[in-house]
Amino acid sequence: MTEAEKDLFAYEVKVSHVSANPITVRIAADTADLQRLARQWGVPEVLKFEAELSLGRWKRDGVRVKGHVSSEIVQDCVVTLDPVQQQIEEDVEAVFLPENSRLAQRAVDGNGEMFLDPDGPDLPELFSGDSIDVGAVAAEFAALSIDEYPRKPGLDYADRIESDPSVDKKPSPFAVLQGLKRDDSAS
Repeated sequence: MTEAEKDLFAYEVKVSHVSANPITVRIAADTADLQRLARQWGVPEVLKFEAELSLGRWKRDGVRVKGHVSSEIVQDCVVTLDPVQQQIEEDVEAVFLPENSRLAQRAVDGNGEMFLDPDGPDLPELFSGDSIDVGAVAAEFAALSIDEYPRKPGLDYADRIESDPSVDKKPSPFAVLQGLKRDDSAS
């Protein structure tokens, strides 16, 4: 494991502990984990990170992870650079299969191309070994909800007009000719 991989937020669960009856896993990040998440997400501060996940069997050898993650982060406003807090509430759903499972084989057509339905469910994630990292899954779902361009509440740009549609109109190529015609009649 590289040094960068050691610095990622993780919470591993042994697959052998997951039975047909779903188990509930609650994650609450401590101070060191909050700092680790802030570095991982590239934000100044993570104030809170909690997840409640239900893990159950999926098609005999797979594991379905379903639940909710909530987090509170601090970012810099893109306009004023003042700190801005963002509350993240995100549902989590993922399926994991062991890498040697026959269900892990991707279906391809006669040309060797795989068909993916963009509106369909995500493909199962593969895992090796005897555990899956549900902390990384929860952190990934939370990271996808981070606002890329946070703004301080109450910023209004109504008094600033970037462009005026009447001025932005392209002049007609005949407007120049029309101006020339007026000059000829005056002489």
